[in-house]
Amino acid sequence: MYQILAYIKFLFNSTNQHGVHSPFIYNFVTKCLYDKKKYPKYDELNNYRKILKDSNIALEITDLGEGSKVLSSNQRRVSDMVKTSSSSKKESKLLFRIAQYFNFNNVLELGTSLGMGTYAFALANTDSKITTIEGCPNTSDYTKSQFIKNITFLKGDFTTVIPTLIEDKFDCIYFDGHHNKKATIEYFETLLPKAHNETIFIFDDIYWSKGMTEAWNHIKSHRSVTVTVDSFHLGFVFFRKEQVKEHFKIRV
Repeated sequence: MYQILAYIKFLFNSTNQHGVHSPFIYNFVTKCLYDKKKYPKYDELNNYRKILKDSNIALEITDLGEGSKVLSSNQRRVSDMVKTSSSSKKESKLLFRIAQYFNFNNVLELGTSLGMGTYAFALANTDSKITTIEGCPNTSDYTKSQFIKNITFLKGDFTTVIPTLIEDKFDCIYFDGHHNKKATIEYFETLLPKAHNETIFIFDDIYWSKGMTEAWNHIKSHRSVTVTVDSFHLGFVFFRKEQVKEHFKIRV
């Protein structure tokens, strides 16, 4: 119910490119978020999703975050997980466009799941370095077995693994796990030192719960953040010092 009411409120308060006066965000909206081109690599994303949907494998799941709102059993079929616990077809394509538009070279993902987001980032720039962390060992091992690309898979609780990261900076950090207010704020603040002026933080499911929305509002108000874009399902955070502090709600 919370998500339904939040979405209705979002529709009343959001806009499209015509409500954006920042040239940087206007270009981001019109050339990336609203890009209607049918990229050939979309077929690769769709093919991978089909492999997952056709899978007969069941995994024993270790949930370190808020878990699934649909799947309650710890024994979950991959074909069910891709429908409920993985980036949607629309979201995967959007992540691909974003990674391509900004040409990320170094990406960190919190929450590998079945790798739909991971694959989207990897396809956008085949020379990029993708580091992805998953709390469930079985899920991580399964997803790793599906990939041959240069992706580093790390297993463990985010709080434990993040301090071991050797990279000084990331171009993009995708927060897609542990949908909890306290944890989300903690990961955000812990990873801030790994952001540079052009880094983008992407938060998934910012209206997952009242707590996640409160975490999103906390992040928006942080002194290090200059611009945010709220597209309901995803929240984008920019640190560009040359930008005036602004917050946008954009229908995608």
